Amino acid sequence: MPTPSFTFECISNTVIAENIHELEFTKPEGIEFTEGQFLLLDVPLIGNTEDIQPRAYSIASSPNDETLLFVIKLVPDGRASTWVKEEVKQGTQTRIQCPFGKFVLDTETSKEYVMMCTSTGIAPFRSQLRTILPKGETRKIDLFFGLLNEEEIFWEEELKELVNQYPNFSYHISVGDPESSFDGFKGYVQQHAAEVITDFSNKQIYICGAPIMAKSVKQEAIETWGVAKEDVHMEGFI
Repeated sequence: MPTPSFTFECISNTVIAENIHELEFTKPEGIEFTEGQFLLLDVPLIGNTEDIQPRAYSIASSPNDETLLFVIKLVPDGRASTWVKEEVKQGTQTRIQCPFGKFVLDTETSKEYVMMCTSTGIAPFRSQLRTILPKGETRKIDLFFGLLNEEEIFWEEELKELVNQYPNFSYHISVGDPESSFDGFKGYVQQHAAEVITDFSNKQIYICGAPIMAKSVKQEAIETWGVAKEDVHMEGFI
């Protein structure tokens, strides 16, 4: 059975951090997805709208939200990056296919959630947090959010609001190349998990970000933290 396709329209295209764009689109009637899944977005080539290639993006909004949200980190000369930076504005329409992916939370176990991501890899976790916390999820949830520098930090105010609303949720930002005045975690995102969590026996790990990070965290979780393979879930992207 083919994956359904829809046309959606841009509501806003906002720069929310260094090289990070947040895009909000209308939510087509009939679209369904589970928090943590992704969509395929048709991206036309600048100067030749008939040359179209799909790009995958995790959905950052909850299935309960009235709009669709995702984030993109600009890369030099990238097809989607150029399109988002130069062409996408309020009223821009394009086709999407949805849903895809199996990066969904395992609710069959009572083990607590550890979410580990870099940059825009936070997108599926935002969707999951905005869905399960309002529904009454009470297990402990730790989000580890790695970034290159302070200028790339985004959505922290929203994370603070979640902390204030839900005592079972905590987030931990680490910066790889910080200014000397930065007083948070420094270095790779996985370096600090063992400082925050001393016992991983009741944890399930979810990882989303650059493939080299995802592979490293998965290895660390299994070989050092002692997490069972079936409790380590990974969504890598380029």
